[in-house]
Amino acid sequence: MSSSPFSGAQAVRESVSAQLKDLRLDAHLTMQALADLCGWNKAKTSRIESAKTTPSDADIRAWCITCGAEDRADDLIAFSRSADLMYVEWRRTQRTGLRSLQQAGIPLYERTTLIRAYCSRVVPGLLQTEDYARALLTLVADFRGLPDDVDEAAAARVNRSRIVRDGHHRVVLLVEEDVLSQRIGTDAVMAGQLAYLLTAMSYPAVSLGVIPSSAPRVMWGVETFTMFDDTRVHVELLSAKVTLTVPGEVRLYQRAFARIARMAVYGPRAGALIGRAMDSLG
Repeated sequence: MSSSPFSGAQAVRESVSAQLKDLRLDAHLTMQALADLCGWNKAKTSRIESAKTTPSDADIRAWCITCGAEDRADDLIAFSRSADLMYVEWRRTQRTGLRSLQQAGIPLYERTTLIRAYCSRVVPGLLQTEDYARALLTLVADFRGLPDDVDEAAAARVNRSRIVRDGHHRVVLLVEEDVLSQRIGTDAVMAGQLAYLLTAMSYPAVSLGVIPSSAPRVMWGVETFTMFDDTRVHVELLSAKVTLTVPGEVRLYQRAFARIARMAVYGPRAGALIGRAMDSLG
């Protein structure tokens, strides 16, 4: 198994178990003492700590209260509930092609009021032109050996992006300056994409920040992620999409986004960086 904290649902369960064990040790309780106070058998405590038994919500709350850490209960319960949902390999979601994946995300985007995203390598999906999306998804399909439905997937992605113009959503997007010069598709595709970024900056619902490569760093480079209101974060790994709903983890990404946003430039200064990238196309 990968050493990544996002290597799968079992890793999440093991993390919950380890945190519960730490709470017991911090409270200076033996397994038997905790079991007696919680009203269950010592073997249950052992199975939970070894991740052989998944604790129920009630188990976690009783454990935390017994250890004097009731404030940890809600986060640990949410973390435990998310174990089977948080880590989804791309090969599972994309095995029938890319179009269905684009369409599957539409309800989430439509019910979200505030969408925030940080992208370090490619233009955010919500601002991709169809030509750029097609070129990017072609690379994805080729790398993962997926069925060829790239044209339909690109059209579905652009259709999903209508929310940036419907007046019911707020979209705040941050990109590294390097995104503007990463060649996805032909020069003509990139020129069209960069021109659309300038257009999108005028949309009332869109705030686009560009982080200059020369900007002093107040946050190290992190993975691409998207936040949906204050309740959900999608983190994009090469192998999987990680869905975070635990309040403490969501707050961590909120803090990261706020710091990254401080490095970005907006309005005319961002437009100048986009214009410079267009000029470099020749």
